[in-house]
Amino acid sequence: MKKAIGIFAVVLMACTLVLAGCQKKEAAKSSGAALIGIAMPETTVLRWVKDGNSLKSEAEKRGYRAELQNGNGDQVQQNQQIGNLLTQGAKLLVVGQLNDGVASAIADAARDKVAVIAYDRIIQNSADYDYYITFNNFKVGQLQGQGLVNAMNLDAATAAAPKYITYFAGSPTDGNAFFFFDGATSVLNPYIEKGVLKVVGPAPATSKDTANFQRIATEGWLPNIAKNRMENLLSGDARNVTLDAVLAPNDTLARAIIEACLADAKYARKLPVVSGQDAEAASLAMIKNGQQSMTVFKDTGKLAEAAIILADQILKGVANPTVPGAVLASSIGLESIGDTGKKVVKAYLLDPINITQDNWREPITAGFITPDEVAANGLQ
Repeated sequence: MKKAIGIFAVVLMACTLVLAGCQKKEAAKSSGAALIGIAMPETTVLRWVKDGNSLKSEAEKRGYRAELQNGNGDQVQQNQQIGNLLTQGAKLLVVGQLNDGVASAIADAARDKVAVIAYDRIIQNSADYDYYITFNNFKVGQLQGQGLVNAMNLDAATAAAPKYITYFAGSPTDGNAFFFFDGATSVLNPYIEKGVLKVVGPAPATSKDTANFQRIATEGWLPNIAKNRMENLLSGDARNVTLDAVLAPNDTLARAIIEACLADAKYARKLPVVSGQDAEAASLAMIKNGQQSMTVFKDTGKLAEAAIILADQILKGVANPTVPGAVLASSIGLESIGDTGKKVVKAYLLDPINITQDNWREPITAGFITPDEVAANGLQ
């Protein structure tokens, strides 16, 4: 009899635990049943694929439903996808836009009273959203500029024997491209003024020199455009000089530029130092072997987590959301980062990290690079 009672007690306890677990899951489901729509811009740059997957995972981890869409480099397609997310009943959108043509879809979200977080790229020419989360992209450019200064040893250079650099910028449809460039030139311009650094090709001092900035910009961040322009520079403006450096705004373009240089006999023994951004595995391999000088690591896993923390607070009605590890741009004198051209939104900034041969393993240690990427790129 005692044995039977003991068995009954164990069974009852097990049922109670199962029921409690089910109730907990059901409560989580009901409290976090809102749908978060995630609209990413493209697959050309690998990081956007990773970001989309991370955002979805972080949302689901917090009990939300999440629907991920990718615009495949087509703004019309992305707008249609955003429309579909609204039709599905999304209560909040996280949008990494292609260009300001997304503004009409953001207006539709505002009409439906759906909150929008601009993700890593500000949505320009819109007053229909309130939040933007990204890295300190001016600082990204500063790290790129300082990386080139260090690699060229510019502080020891003289006007009698100047160093030569050429400029590339990101897509003119991406607001971040302007901050990257202006951050970099804020570091490089003093050396140009001293005469120890010469720019080969178009030489805008800032992105406000619209005509020259457009000449160095790379539409759609497409590597073939950067490679073709570099080939033309090598046979044109840079024909009679040896380039010491190339300001490249991201890793995809950096590798295309390096590929063009490797095909030129002048650079067979020594490549110019080339900057980058995004800590892509293929570029870490190039940094490891000395072909690419540096990259900027923006841990987008942390950015995705921060975006969903922000989304969670917005959906819960928190009046002034805060994000651990992020600062408001307005609190550090960079309020312009949140300027859409029609409104200044709350811009939350995370810190980027400089990566060189000295610390190239850091993105791997952080789990940003997958084991498969490590193996495929010889990063063991």
